Amino acid sequence: MKFLTDFFPIVLFFTAYYLYGIYVATAVAIAASIFQVIFVWVRTRKFETMHLVTMGILIVFGGATLILQDEMFIKWKPSVINWLFGVVFFASQFIGEKTIIERMMSQAIDIPAPIWIKLNTAWSLFFISVGFVNLYVVYNYDTDTWVNFKLFGMLGLTFTFVILQSLYLAKYIKDDDGNIKPVDSDVDN
Repeated sequence: MKFLTDFFPIVLFFTAYYLYGIYVATAVAIAASIFQVIFVWVRTRKFETMHLVTMGILIVFGGATLILQDEMFIKWKPSVINWLFGVVFFASQFIGEKTIIERMMSQAIDIPAPIWIKLNTAWSLFFISVGFVNLYVVYNYDTDTWVNFKLFGMLGLTFTFVILQSLYLAKYIKDDDGNIKPVDSDVDN
């Protein structure tokens, strides 16, 4: 169920885009995100941070899309948002006691402080890189290709990055006794 509520605005956005165009899709995404936050609140009496962040971004940037109605603004938005995330992740290494990635993941995994910084930097570089890849697609392909890249390409890049991150972090997973599990299981002969 959580999977459905997390991706509800995205599914509605792309359905509306293919049926009615980018501006209707943007309005639908904003409305769906607001509905998502209210729905989760009613069910759990809690707000999920990611839903609130997504809703805020959609209201600000989606609202600007509806007001400006400029195709290039729409296409540049993912780059600007990714760059903002990249800068915020990087800056979090110097502001506060924990990096953003550590705040998000520390309850799930316990790793040394230098690894949190490396991981946070990797996310920062990932966001900045995705912003540039988006611009490459914007200036070299048509709008329909860009929309498909925005959904499937960016999602695929993120999924691949998360898998690579998981492989990197696997060597820090501890067993029940608190010992780090060996990654490669060489058998003694």
